[in-house]
Amino acid sequence: MPAVMRAAATAERAGVPAVAIGGAGFEGMGRAVGRSLGVGHVPIVSYPGVILTDTGDVFRAKMREQVAPAVVDALVAGSSSLDGGDGGADDAGAGAVDHGPTEIVARGDLDAITDVFETRGWTDGLPIVPPTPDRVAAFLDHTRRDPDEVLGVLAPELRRATVRSVAVGGVMAGCRPQDLPVLLAIVACVADPAFRVQDAGSTPGWEPLVVLSGPVVERLGFHSGTGALRVGRRANTAVGRFLRLYLRNVAGLRIPPGQTDQGAIASTWHVALAEDDAAVRDLGWPSFRVDRGFADADSVVTVQSVVAVSAPIYSGGESAADHLDALTTIFGNAIGPWAYTGIEFGAFHPLLVLGPAVARALAGFGVDKDALRAHLAEHMRVPVRQLQACAWNVGSTSFDLDAAVAAGELDERYAGDHPDRLVPMVPRAADIGIVLAGNASRNQSRGFVQNHVQGVPVSRRIEEVR
Repeated sequence: MPAVMRAAATAERAGVPAVAIGGAGFEGMGRAVGRSLGVGHVPIVSYPGVILTDTGDVFRAKMREQVAPAVVDALVAGSSSLDGGDGGADDAGAGAVDHGPTEIVARGDLDAITDVFETRGWTDGLPIVPPTPDRVAAFLDHTRRDPDEVLGVLAPELRRATVRSVAVGGVMAGCRPQDLPVLLAIVACVADPAFRVQDAGSTPGWEPLVVLSGPVVERLGFHSGTGALRVGRRANTAVGRFLRLYLRNVAGLRIPPGQTDQGAIASTWHVALAEDDAAVRDLGWPSFRVDRGFADADSVVTVQSVVAVSAPIYSGGESAADHLDALTTIFGNAIGPWAYTGIEFGAFHPLLVLGPAVARALAGFGVDKDALRAHLAEHMRVPVRQLQACAWNVGSTSFDLDAAVAAGELDERYAGDHPDRLVPMVPRAADIGIVLAGNASRNQSRGFVQNHVQGVPVSRRIEEVR
């Protein structure tokens, strides 16, 4: 629906009256996005039902008998007759009223504050730490930046992400004051237009993952060993929670009774992932931050989308092939036909969290990071028939592998005329991220599947105050 409303906004600005057509469950989201784009007056006509679960005959009948007449009526009536603000459920919560940056919004004991914040839609369903002026000031002591400095504007509700609002969000999430430089870098990542935060409420329900690499991991006590992605360590847990809470309260991404997050089933926030620098140094491999173009002395945060997670990948054996086969099979199973998204949109950055023991074994067999990426990119393959079926089921009915090859967007590995031919899931080996983390005494790794141009990895150096 955001894409439909952006198209409607373009038409209206060109002087062409627009009517937006979407699924029945997306009208609230469309109105919220329309208001943020300045086209809240554009009429929205809802298709009654789910298009892709209706048969062709049913679809055509509904379009002919219900949708088309509604579009005509909307155009005849004129878009000025609709203001797009029905005061309904999509106005609930944080989007209804904005307060001044230092305004006291509630007073009372912990229970009273918790009730106020929950009623106003400012929590993530868990108790929060009240962001009192003193607590916020303690966070701001950890940066030289002006509290009112704007880091970016976050869609869909187009609020300014300020240094002060980051501090407020950090307090609420249970972070420590010294975590503020990390939080500022995280928000700078998601505010980057390349990240496309405006798509973070799309139906796949992807979730951002925070990856920390560098001296800050040890200095601030982030955990990178056993249970690296399990709740339990305050630094990792609270920082991971912060991002989801901030996207809810500042970007405005809320599940019902809000309407701007349409993750069909979705998932919840990830604990922040920290790289095991000692394991990286022991192998002599480049760190994740170096892979991302930074100096080894830098502390760096990277944020990327995750739409699926693999099963645990256990690997072992007498040769590199034994490990590589296991990694290829199980990581590839997680990506599967969803690889069509990266192939279609030209961006795909799956992330492999490699157990330190597995990395050490591969290094002993002469396999480094580049060789591992090259092997995965070449051997993780999927039948074309499955790619096309997945694309169609998601609604990307124009997906055409042959056309992409003909246009030079894909190489000859994707060419051919047999529908069951196997093609690579990841077009470019260099796009596969590798982070060393987890139990150093176990042979386990895990794969994370990224969602094409939505939530591409964006990295920022962490500017600490010492």
